[in-house]
Amino acid sequence: MHRILFVCHGNICRSTMAQFVMEDIVRKARLGANFVIDSAATSTEEIGELPHPGTLKKLREEGISTHAHRARQVKPEEYADWDLFVYMDAQNDRGLERIFGSDPQKKFVRLLDFAPDDNPRHGADVADPWYTGNFDATYRDVVVGCRGLFSRLTGK
Repeated sequence: MHRILFVCHGNICRSTMAQFVMEDIVRKARLGANFVIDSAATSTEEIGELPHPGTLKKLREEGISTHAHRARQVKPEEYADWDLFVYMDAQNDRGLERIFGSDPQKKFVRLLDFAPDDNPRHGADVADPWYTGNFDATYRDVVVGCRGLFSRLTGK
C-alpha cells in the first residue's frame, strides 16, 4: 500500500491538481486498491475552500475527474499516516519542517524530483498558478511528476 499526501501552500491549486492527476493515473492502471492519495496545505489561509476554479477548469479540459475536496492543513500527528509527503516547492518543504519539526524517515520529497533526469524540469519547483495564472504550465509539471512517481512506486 502506497500512502501519498500531496502538499502545497494553500491546498487549492497544485496539491489538489496533483491529487486528482495521481488518482487518475492509478485508476487507469487499475491499482486503486494499492494507493491512498490525499492533499493538504502547509498554511491555514485557505482551510475549508474548494479547489481553485482554474485548477478545476484545467482538469476538466484534460478529462481528469475530480471529487469533493476542501482545503485542509496537514497536522503534526499525521507523520506516521503517510509514506510520502510530496511537496511542490522549497517553501512547502520549509512549511513541512515547521509543522513536523523534522523528517527522520525522509518522507518529504519534491514532486519534480520524480521527473525523468533528462527533463529540464527535473528537480524544479512547480510554479504556483495562484501567482502565475498559468494552470497549463502547472498541469504539465504535475503530470510529469506524478507519472514519474507512479513509475518509481510501481515499476510501470
